[in-house]
Parts: sequence; C-alpha cells; structure tokens
Amino acid sequence: MSYVASWSGGKDSCFAYYEAVRKGYSISHLVNFISKEFRRVSFHGTEAKLIQLQSQAIGIPLLQKETTREGYEQDFKNAAKSLIPGGVKGMVFGNICLEEHKDWVEKVCRNLGIKAIEPLWGRSTEQILSSFIDEGFEAVIISAKSELIDKDWIGRQVDKSFVEYLKRKNVEICGENGEYHTLVTNGPIFTRRIRLRDSRTITRDSHWLLDTVKYQLSH
Repeated sequence: MSYVASWSGGKDSCFAYYEAVRKGYSISHLVNFISKEFRRVSFHGTEAKLIQLQSQAIGIPLLQKETTREGYEQDFKNAAKSLIPGGVKGMVFGNICLEEHKDWVEKVCRNLGIKAIEPLWGRSTEQILSSFIDEGFEAVIISAKSELIDKDWIGRQVDKSFVEYLKRKNVEICGENGEYHTLVTNGPIFTRRIRLRDSRTITRDSHWLLDTVKYQLSH
C-alpha cells in the first residue's frame, strides 16, 4: 500500500509530506501540475525545472503534468488515476484551514476511490511555520502580493524574523490566502540542497516574483 503527495514545491505541501511520512505513510510519488501556457506551477509561479530538481534532491519520482485552469480537475483526476494501478491508496495534501480546498480534494479523491490525507489540517498556522523552521527545512520566498509584503523579502529565507514580520504586518502566517509563496530548497527529507543563482525580483499583476536565471544541486 502506498500514497502519493500533491506537490507545489512550497512549504505546506513539503511539510505535509514530511508529517505523513512520520506517521508511517509510504510515499511513492510527488504529483505536480504546471501551467500549459507558462510552464510554471499554477498560482505559485515556480518553474517546472525547479520542481524537477526538488524531486531529484529528495530522491522520489515526480509525476508532472501540464494543465489549464479550465481543465485542472479532469487533469488532476487523470494523473491520480494513472498511479492507482500501482497500488496507490491515497494522496497527501497540505491544506490547513481553507474549507473549500479540503472539500474539493475530498470530493475528487472519493470519486477516484482513494483517501485524502491532510496532516496539517486544523493546526495553528504559526505553529506549522515555526515547526517547519525548527525541523531544519529551508525555503525562500518566491512570490508575494506587493501591497502586503515588502520587495526586499523576495528571495530571502523563511525564518523566525519573517514570522515576526508577518505578525507585525497582520498577514496570515502561512499565506493561506495567497499572500506569499515559497520554494523549499533543503531539509530533513532532502539529500541535496538546491542553490539559486543570478536571481532578480520582477513585478507582475500586483505581485513580486523571483525570477531565477540559474540553479543547481549541491551537497
């Protein structure tokens, strides 16, 4: 019996994977969806290649599929369905408190005959982010709403000072409403670290985005 993990490349999906493994779930694949138009993770804006590097750094197979906003649900079902014959019994998600997201994944998984696993659901967002940092994970801020997060945070590491900054600004600690997004570059589940090189911050649709020209894996 095995499970797969819904994977965005960010802190919540990564920490949900970590917590599921600690609870005894065997994860066989990461499942990731990228925009057909931009070849980047939908909503997060992470390049497809960076997700592939995460898969290599963790040492787990990646199922990466292109999708569109209109075709997302069917593409999601098709990707999950392709893994079920291999013995997959469920999928791990990083939802925390948004009921509509949880309802959607439970509906889709129910239709597929698999179980939705939600290791982070209902926990305090401050406790989740603090635990993520304390457990030794490293992540950088790759996008943020420009009216909420200062530009100089883009490309910086998620740490205790960032948590305090979010609290002072009264911004939801885990960015559950899309206030900011992250890319995990190292941590307990990684065998190698992802290093970002020659990055710059650009503006698009009222968001700061980290545009990374070069990246590599290192020990």
